[in-house]
Amino acid sequence: MMIYAICLVVGLVFTLLSVLAGHFFGGHETHVTGSGGHAEAGADSSDMPGVSVFSPTILATFITAFGGFGLIFSQFAPTRPTIISAPLSLGCAVVVAGCLYKFLIMLFSHTQSSSESRIAKVVGIEANVISPIMENGVGEIAYVVGGSRYTAPARAENGKAAASGQTVKITRVVGSQFYVSVS
Repeated sequence: MMIYAICLVVGLVFTLLSVLAGHFFGGHETHVTGSGGHAEAGADSSDMPGVSVFSPTILATFITAFGGFGLIFSQFAPTRPTIISAPLSLGCAVVVAGCLYKFLIMLFSHTQSSSESRIAKVVGIEANVISPIMENGVGEIAYVVGGSRYTAPARAENGKAAASGQTVKITRVVGSQFYVSVS
């Protein structure tokens, strides 16, 4: 029963210290390799933003849940023996930490989506020249994707000039530079 109380207290203290340290000291400039460069994402070498099952948040949740459920199960006669309460607590802790992990994955997938997939969708659509593209030079285009209007620097694939107001077709995107075909 003592180990359950220790796990509960350690998990809660870690969580409170993390909240206070994050609030007062930030830590936003701390980066590590893997996990998109964020220390709070845990040990993961994917270089993608998100949460690892080994993140401090998930581990603290697991330890806290193990301690809390262990204390609860040790209060009832049928589940009081450690041989019964420990596996039950372990299972409940896995479920709670797993639910938090799935929730954070869902949350981050909606808030940290990449613009790369949206940029790839612009290839092949028509755009209007809003700043003239000089011969072998750069101008500016406007295009509409998903009902939103965007502007971008553009260069003609064949080096031809394009007048303001002319319709062109986006052929590729390299970095922030759009290439268009001018007829």
